Amino acid sequence: QKIVVMGPNANDSIMQWGNYNGTPAKTTTILEGIRNYAGNGNEVSYIPGCSWVEETLIHSVYNECKSKEGIGFTARYWNNTTCEGEPVATAQLTEPFSLCTTGATVFAPGVNLTDFSGTYESVFTPTKSGEVVFNFHVSGKAELYINNERVTRMHHREGGSGRTYTLQAEAGKSYDIKIVYSYINNFAQINFDLGIKEEISIPKTVAQVKDADAIIFVGGISPRLEGEELGVEIPGFYKGDRTSLELPAVQRQLLNALKAAGKKVVYVNCSGSAIGLEPETKSCEAILQAWYPGQAGGQAVAEVLFGDYNPSGSLPVTFYKSTAQLPALTDYNMEGRTYRYFHDEPMYAFGYGLSYTTFNYGEGKLSKKSIKAGSNVNITVPVTNTGDREGTETIQVYVKALDYAEAPIKSLKGFKKVSLKPGESTKAEIVLDGESFQYYDPSIDELSTRSGRYEILYGTSSLDKDLKSLGFIVK
Repeated sequence: QKIVVMGPNANDSIMQWGNYNGTPAKTTTILEGIRNYAGNGNEVSYIPGCSWVEETLIHSVYNECKSKEGIGFTARYWNNTTCEGEPVATAQLTEPFSLCTTGATVFAPGVNLTDFSGTYESVFTPTKSGEVVFNFHVSGKAELYINNERVTRMHHREGGSGRTYTLQAEAGKSYDIKIVYSYINNFAQINFDLGIKEEISIPKTVAQVKDADAIIFVGGISPRLEGEELGVEIPGFYKGDRTSLELPAVQRQLLNALKAAGKKVVYVNCSGSAIGLEPETKSCEAILQAWYPGQAGGQAVAEVLFGDYNPSGSLPVTFYKSTAQLPALTDYNMEGRTYRYFHDEPMYAFGYGLSYTTFNYGEGKLSKKSIKAGSNVNITVPVTNTGDREGTETIQVYVKALDYAEAPIKSLKGFKKVSLKPGESTKAEIVLDGESFQYYDPSIDELSTRSGRYEILYGTSSLDKDLKSLGFIVK
């Protein structure tokens, strides 16, 4: 088959690391993982297609930078803010760099978390003439030198901020590049890449994939857009906060155009938070939630897509249909938020997750019909793998208070994962301790056990239709 991999996260290793991360020695991108798994009988090509949000696309030319030590930039670090004395550490950065001290992650072994400085040096020799954009995101102080001339500087004390510089480059000409960075206060951060910018043409992109049998679109957002105190102010994002749950418009437009052209698209969503994906359920054949999958994320995604691994994840957050389903951002009340207080129908519920096999739940049994406050009760749930593949199911147990109006709609109080072969059955036992029936009591400003009637719900997600119910009493 002819498989086209596209999307802003398909070939981005830094996205996979997430926030509060170290720097892996090697990262397998999702594009690399798919190429490795496709085998000799398939043709895999790559087209970026679009960026995360903007109507322009930057093709990285980082690999056209080479220092004496090899591809990329040579980094040197000092444990002072003036680059004085002998360096305490050196490193070769072979990929666009994303360095940040949040989560107590140092820039390199031996470097301080505070009061340090560094230089990054390389020689850029472009293969094409034209505008080359130097992209920075900096918290601290940074200066860019080209051929020993300072061309721009950045100085940000609170949170990071983006900055670009454009070079009119000549093919074959060598440019000495040096970046000088120093810590100021708070946390330190420097993200850097350089590339050629071009306007996105959706019709042109669709025409490029006219012969594709399948398209794997790796989209979503990035840790460079969502995070703590980022200097990002673009549609849908404000200083690291998200102002919209929607998939960015440029990605949605491209997916709709691919659908209109008759293409079958598998959508891989990378994000650290929920995305409103209602239109994508119509424009895509399948959706895989990959989060920020780490250094081996490309292999993991490929194993799922090609069927060598049976997915078994359950969503730890609610995926709403759109921003319109939520109260205003300035409303800090919990009502209308999370599965515990959300009365509408979500796109994908807390606890939801598909598998390549199916499971059937039998009638659960409680060890007791009632307990005294503070006691335990056990629930036993029969589960059968009714499909033709071995798989893992997460049995979820929720508690609902019937006599306490202020209580959440339901609350997850226990779960258990079971792995079953085709046709195999098991009885999973889950213990609910006395704290499972505690709720906030404003009269004492603490949690307390509420006596009264309860429902113990068990099933495959937090949705009512996915749950079975047993009556229960706390005395």
